[in-house]
Order: sequence, then C-alpha cells, then structure tokens
Amino acid sequence: MLLVTTRTPRLPRPPASARIRTGMGGWTFAPWRGVFYPEALVQKHELEYASRQVSTIEINGTYYRSPGIDTYRKWAAETPDGFVFSVKAPRYIVQTKRLSTSGDRMVKFLDGVVGLGDRLGPILWQLLPTRRFDADDMAGFLALLPAKHDGVALRHAVEVRHDSFMDERWLALAREHGVATVFTDSPDHPSFADITGPFVYARLMRSRTTQAGGYPPKERDAWATRAIAWASGGDPEDLPHVGAPHTAKAARDVFVYFISAAKERNPAAAVALAKLTNHA
Repeated sequence: MLLVTTRTPRLPRPPASARIRTGMGGWTFAPWRGVFYPEALVQKHELEYASRQVSTIEINGTYYRSPGIDTYRKWAAETPDGFVFSVKAPRYIVQTKRLSTSGDRMVKFLDGVVGLGDRLGPILWQLLPTRRFDADDMAGFLALLPAKHDGVALRHAVEVRHDSFMDERWLALAREHGVATVFTDSPDHPSFADITGPFVYARLMRSRTTQAGGYPPKERDAWATRAIAWASGGDPEDLPHVGAPHTAKAARDVFVYFISAAKERNPAAAVALAKLTNHA
C-alpha cells in the first residue's frame, strides 16, 4: 500500500463545480513494485489497483500503438466510477507532415478511444519538438478536432514543443477552437501556462528520487495552490506566460500529471497533491 506523509496547509477548497484530478503516466512500471504496488499484487490487477489510488492516468502507450475498441472497453471496465484516462494520440497522426490532412487517421483513432465511454478524459495531442508554428496548418488541424465522436463527448489538449508556439497568434487560435494548451513544466520544452481551453492540463516533470512524495513540501504546496486557483477560474501569475493572465468566471476541471523525471516517485506525488487539494 502506498503511504505518503504530507503537510496539510490551510488551502481553500476548489469549487464544487470543478474537479482537480491528479495522476501519472501509465500503470505498468517495474520499479513501482513494492513502492506503489504491493509486492504480492498480480500484474494483471495493476490497473484495477492504480485507478483506486489516483483519479486519472495518462495512457502513453497509445502514442506508439493504437489499440482497438475492445481493449479500451477492457481498461474502462477495470476502473471505478469517476475515474478517467487521458489518452495520448498516436504518432501516425501527430507526426504527419501536414496536420490539417490527418482527418481519416484521426477518425480511425477515435473509433477505438470512444470505447472508454465515461472513463474518457482529455485527448493529448503531443507535437514533435521540430514542428514549428504554422498558423494555417494548425487552424486546419484544430478544425478537425470534434466535440463528439459516436456520441461520446471529447476534450482536446495540445502539447506544443517548439518555441515558435510562444506566440499570441497560437493562443488566439487555440481559444477560438476551445483547445487547452498543455502546461509542461520542463526545462527541455517551451513552458508557458497561458490558458486557452475550458480546462487545464499540466504535465509536471521535476520529481526527485530523494523525495518520498516526489517533490519537496514547499513545492508541493505551491502546486496545490496553483491547481486550486486554476479550478476556481484563476490563472497563477507566478507561472510563465506569453500573454496576459486569462481568468474566467466559471470554474474549470484541472488535470495534473506527474511525468518522467524520477518516475518511481510519480504515483506518490499524485497522491500527495490530491490530499492537498482536498480530492484524496
């Protein structure tokens, strides 16, 4: 069983109309055995166990291989009510030379993803670090992203990884289409927190092996404060921005994933942040 000790600072509760979800990438990782997963847990029950410790998981393997609808249905069936996955879109779409021509491939991918049903959270469209901002191509691509597919509501988050996207024209385009821009707290890729969609999607990449909870307490408290601000319609000004902070009247759902870095600590980081944001 995962045990994480956290301080409990006096943070405001997020609004009841918003949900702060915290999780990690994937559920199969050998070093989690005995740290996150009990030693005696049968591997085929790892998803069942993990989905009851965190409120969301980002599926990364779909970037390399897009499974059929039956696999997605099986994953959904192993998780409890209220749990959701985010799903990374496959590379055969996001590595297309012209994203605006990827409609047929997108439909094929979505035909499987909708098997998650109400367990489907945002779809993550992670662009290559070499892809520069092309306003026409990106406008065409965003126009392809549907609000629904086979009756299942869809939410889209785009992770841009080239500095040319740090441009107010990108922010305007993403806002026009209601697409979230991923905040990636990484020293290797553009890191800006401008809010462009009706929800927030953050990928935090600075967990440390030396910290049982992934992050030092002060940093964890700071991320909890930011997550609650996001959920409340705010836009934390202490994070880097391209444009002016973008507040909203309505509450927002927030998805925070602990990715890469000291991967063995990421489940603990997700559990700790959930406790601090009153969503344990």
